[in-house]
Amino acid sequence: MEGFFTGFGFISGGILNLTPRQTLVICQKGALLIDIREDFMNRFKMMDVPEVIYCPYSILEETYQNLPTDRPMIFADASGIHSKEAVKFLIDKGFGERIANMAGGIVEWERDELPLIIDKNEKLSGSCMCQLRPRNKKE
Repeated sequence: MEGFFTGFGFISGGILNLTPRQTLVICQKGALLIDIREDFMNRFKMMDVPEVIYCPYSILEETYQNLPTDRPMIFADASGIHSKEAVKFLIDKGFGERIANMAGGIVEWERDELPLIIDKNEKLSGSCMCQLRPRNKKE
């Protein structure tokens, strides 16, 4: 796994940041995407990569020990803020060079027209990313 991210991304604040396009390429080469959006946020639009683990940021502290230690991982969220915090947390826990942050989150992923899986039944409402919530479902 040593050097898996070599030649990709940029370092900022001691964290390797990848673009969404780089993330897609690296996931196609075997990295895991760790989507840390809360459950209600990750059901509407999902990044279409070979392997995704959903691990909401709100429970990361309690569940990080369950993350694989034998695979490179890229952390993603809605806009790149919480995923960066998750990577900082995991670096402090010894995950080091086998993790990276996807800068810009799914907002940039979608803007770059990368593959998405969309479930229209899980559409969200809200005027900005910080206010997203599930729409009232009509029976």
